[in-house]
Amino acid sequence: MADPTTAGDVVDILTADHREMVGLLEMIENTADAEERRSLADSAIAEVVRHSVAEELFVYPVYEREVPGGKDEVEHDKEEHQELEEVMKELEGLDSGGAEFIATVKRFKELLDHHADDEESDQFPKMREHISAEDLVDLGRKVEAAKKIAPTRPHPGSPHSELFHMTLGPGVGMVDRLRDALSGRAKNT
Repeated sequence: MADPTTAGDVVDILTADHREMVGLLEMIENTADAEERRSLADSAIAEVVRHSVAEELFVYPVYEREVPGGKDEVEHDKEEHQELEEVMKELEGLDSGGAEFIATVKRFKELLDHHADDEESDQFPKMREHISAEDLVDLGRKVEAAKKIAPTRPHPGSPHSELFHMTLGPGVGMVDRLRDALSGRAKNT
């Protein structure tokens, strides 16, 4: 039976996100159908973008404030988010039937695996140590709400800041979802 103080907390939510995102990328590597690859890539990109925005908006400010040395770790995480954004943007422009697409998916997966491993093995235990169970559950609710309005496409030129995500992020997310609907991508994400 799950511990009610940690069920649905931010650590559980972000860990589940990692599994889902990596799983989508593994599925791409295991399918030969170009249309299915594109659909899976679009879904993975949307999930990673939403996840990253939610972390930057709610998790990172608390982590910086509550975890000793958190500011430096958050800066490192934002640099990794930037790398992921650049790879996702590149992936969007590639032919999903080509070898370069699969090579880029593999690079995307390696970056994501590294980032997820850092968080899960180092940062998440620190969060459980320094942030109350109640606050972790509250952060989980905020992260889930943020993912619903966050952008769904990579914007590598945008800042990775709480202020940007609070002020312009919802509008960017709305535009992304409109683009997704008009392009048919919405059915994939």
